[in-house]
Amino acid sequence: MHDLKWIREQPEAFDRALARRGLAGASSALLALDRQNRQAQTELQELQARRNEASREIGQLKKDGGDAESLMAEVQAIKERMAALETETGRLDETLKQQLAGFPNILADDVPDGPDETANVELRAWGEKPAFGFQPKEHWELGEALGLFDFEAAARLSGSRFVVMKGGIARLHRALGQFMIDLHTRENGYLEVAPPLLVRDHVLFGTGQLPKFAEDQFRTTDDFWLIPTAEVPLTNLAAGQIFKAEELPLRVTALTPCFRSEAGSAGRDTRGMLRQHQFEKVELVSIVHPDESEAEQQRMTGCAEAVLQKLGLPYRVMVLSSGDTGFGARRTFDIEVWLPGQGAYREISSCSTCGDFQARRMGGRFRPEGEKGTRFLHTLNGSGVAVGRALIAVMENYQQADGTIVVPEALRPYLAGQEIIGG
Repeated sequence: MHDLKWIREQPEAFDRALARRGLAGASSALLALDRQNRQAQTELQELQARRNEASREIGQLKKDGGDAESLMAEVQAIKERMAALETETGRLDETLKQQLAGFPNILADDVPDGPDETANVELRAWGEKPAFGFQPKEHWELGEALGLFDFEAAARLSGSRFVVMKGGIARLHRALGQFMIDLHTRENGYLEVAPPLLVRDHVLFGTGQLPKFAEDQFRTTDDFWLIPTAEVPLTNLAAGQIFKAEELPLRVTALTPCFRSEAGSAGRDTRGMLRQHQFEKVELVSIVHPDESEAEQQRMTGCAEAVLQKLGLPYRVMVLSSGDTGFGARRTFDIEVWLPGQGAYREISSCSTCGDFQARRMGGRFRPEGEKGTRFLHTLNGSGVAVGRALIAVMENYQQADGTIVVPEALRPYLAGQEIIGG
């Protein structure tokens, strides 16, 4: 959500910000609607003052025995006009709110301009890509050969973009999630939360998934939504709240199932489990003072990187271009893990700073020390990391010539010391 006062003061800056997203300028139409609304509100206030004044005059005339019929007719006309104006201002307020809610966040100045992912910029890379004495396989080939992936059974149960995991791979998947949540709570200072997986409309609106991305979500018949990411309930812990400055930062994490319709991904990543309707992810959310949000994004990205470093998985960090940055983000750092089977880096975590964009939608505030008023919080979110994609990366990077998979040392305590999957 955007600050309408800022748009009034800097309409050209707002239009430039939209242009960086590939969108047409919208300040003129917005401000015309805003002027119409403010004029109606001004007239409403003037009429209310005149009604009150006329009512006093009527009372005095009646007290003095005078004729108050003309004034009473005027008051009646005023009431009718006020009723119409109240309806009009309510309509204009809602129209403004809907239009403002449809515009993406203002990008940070240092986000590289570009049309799509081809303009993303690599910031750093970590780790050595494994050298194999054989042709590395993709994860789905490995899993099916071991008899531990069953995509046919999943299709019979649920359709495409689901998987049934069995035995050692199911345990490895579970171990990855436990390892990540333990790392973030024990070493990175995050508070573990077990949030609801079903939420109402206003919760998805608060983080920016509604109304624009309704088709990407799963909705129940009684108007709940399945969460697409734990970012949604975790960030909304700040909704409607006023924090004390000393309570910040609030850092929370959750390991949850996530549900996405993948409405725009037809034909993409149809083999394997890279893009699923149901998956697990460890989410990181920070609620911070505005002065701390830039540093917090770097910190959060480092926490996600630590997962891959401890697992020994090569990766690179990219800053997304203006054309690839998500709707609610000011800036996003993507972490892309190396997948030998694909011979490519693939995204495994996105760490975004949202500024006050989500806080305005949610009504999340804090009270600065020594100040009477309140200010909007800043929110950040990141994957710490996607469990299914981490499983893919472990399988492909730790595969052996006979099709078995070496268990990374960091995960062995979660698997009772097991060193090999398969065989």
